[in-house]
Amino acid sequence: MRQQWSVCRLSAADFREIAMKSPVRPLIFGLATMAVVSLALAQPVRAECSQPVRLIVSYPPGSPDDVIARILAQRLSEAGGRFYVENLPGAGGMIGTAAAARALPDGCTMVIVNQNFVVQPAIGEKLTYEVPDSFVPITLLIAAPETISVNSSVAATTMKELAALVKASPGKFNYASPGYGSSPYLASERLFKQTLGLDVVHVPFQGGPPAVASTVAGHTQILHLTLPIVAPLVRDGKLRMLAVADKTRAAEFPDVPTLEQAGIPNHEVGFWNGILVPRGTPDDIVELRHRQVSHIMALPEVRDRLQALGYTPINGSKSQFAAHLQAELSKWKAIVREGRTKPE
Repeated sequence: MRQQWSVCRLSAADFREIAMKSPVRPLIFGLATMAVVSLALAQPVRAECSQPVRLIVSYPPGSPDDVIARILAQRLSEAGGRFYVENLPGAGGMIGTAAAARALPDGCTMVIVNQNFVVQPAIGEKLTYEVPDSFVPITLLIAAPETISVNSSVAATTMKELAALVKASPGKFNYASPGYGSSPYLASERLFKQTLGLDVVHVPFQGGPPAVASTVAGHTQILHLTLPIVAPLVRDGKLRMLAVADKTRAAEFPDVPTLEQAGIPNHEVGFWNGILVPRGTPDDIVELRHRQVSHIMALPEVRDRLQALGYTPINGSKSQFAAHLQAELSKWKAIVREGRTKPE
């Protein structure tokens, strides 16, 4: 595209050299400075996407990632952009994440990820992308604790009672997870099999909602999943929450102990969501996406809605999210080394 200005093609360094040798040095130096400033001000702004921006969700509709993504997409569109959610579930989030990694780095594709993003490389899953190097972080969005719940018909009201019940009938109880390679799967294997020594069967699903539906229906008995997704079912009496996998009790369920209070320390596991774009996305577009998302996350009505759903809004910087990814990757690698957990 032809630029809309006409200036001398000499660089700032050329101007300075000429000015130092010229008898009219002050005048030329002043003109050189003006030319450089004019160039900076006249630089054209990179055009926004000519098509709607795709926000990939690697889990089914109704999953925590999907709920957060739809809140963002709606608000971003209302703010003048064009954003939409595309669900690409399967393989513990790897299908959608791989699609995002293959996308053109033009700013027209974003992906929302959770802790499974760092769990999968930690347990040795074969990925078609590098974690985190195939992506550029935008921001960490929210966090929430994980919980251990059972179907309301299970005759256990504490973790101790659940362990005794399963030990009395080895191999007859099962737990649901959002899929192999997911953090609930890894956390459950570590908690139930390695720490408690229980003979319990893993039943994987493509995302949290079908895992929850199976446990509510009684097809699976145990569920290790994030608080916001199980809280309504606990309130309705369809699930019974036995413990919170956090350092403190959940304010909404003050009578439910933490795992440490239940006699099982060092099993804190948190859920989080963040946004990435493909590696190679121009810096100005990365900064634009960060400003857009941060603006929405700072809105009081958005923060209130997220908190009402059970999430803690974060809305950090790009560098904070990058540091969080590295810390989480290190944490899960250490957990895997300790338990020698491998993908099934």
